[in-house]
Amino acid sequence: MIVQACINGARPRDFHPGLPLTAQAMASDAAACVAAGAAELHIHPRGADGRESLAAVDETVFAVRKACPGTFVGVSTGAWIENDVERTRAAIAGWRELPDYASVNLSEADAPAVMDLLRRRGVGIEAGLATTEDAERLVTFADRDRVLRILIEIDIQDLNAALDEAHGIAAVLERAGLRRPILLHGVDATVWPFVELAHRKRWSTRVGLEDGRTLADGRTAKDNAEIVAAAVAIFRPAPLGG
Repeated sequence: MIVQACINGARPRDFHPGLPLTAQAMASDAAACVAAGAAELHIHPRGADGRESLAAVDETVFAVRKACPGTFVGVSTGAWIENDVERTRAAIAGWRELPDYASVNLSEADAPAVMDLLRRRGVGIEAGLATTEDAERLVTFADRDRVLRILIEIDIQDLNAALDEAHGIAAVLERAGLRRPILLHGVDATVWPFVELAHRKRWSTRVGLEDGRTLADGRTAKDNAEIVAAAVAIFRPAPLGG
């Protein structure tokens, strides 16, 4: 069970004053998140124009590793980043500073090829499942047991519907006998209910400005580190005094 920090994602510049968009800002923010208790980091590198870029992975991963030595660093391979299958594959094939893992969305048509390329490059795979259909696709793969972990990542904002989808995905995995570590996370309205659910299920979770900017009580968080600290407090409550 870990708390992973997702520090920026695809959020626009005006989403939060503390949103890190440069390699150095991400490195500094990542170090603060690790100090707050994050066990791993999930980052969306940005180019000089502030837009997501798979070509910016080398510079960003290098900067974050320098600031957080020994901490696992992961990136996204979302098809929207390069918006072209061949550019996505070429960028991944050209990485020199390899991330420890990368997320792959099973809803994307090229997911199997991206997973194969990552595996050949020695990069761990987080299999991102947003729907039961995604889960049903994953369990048909011959190499399904070789993923590093499974992300159950629900962006439905109605909590009851989101919970139903998450439980449906877990049921598909259980029926198929696919027992890889699970990391559950929500977005915006479902972030904190899903942190609580992950804790009860003994799954991992992730929090940060990619997924939401508020704390459990609805207050806007000061920064990623404050969000991480709040999740860590749920996962690792302070011991009672003697």
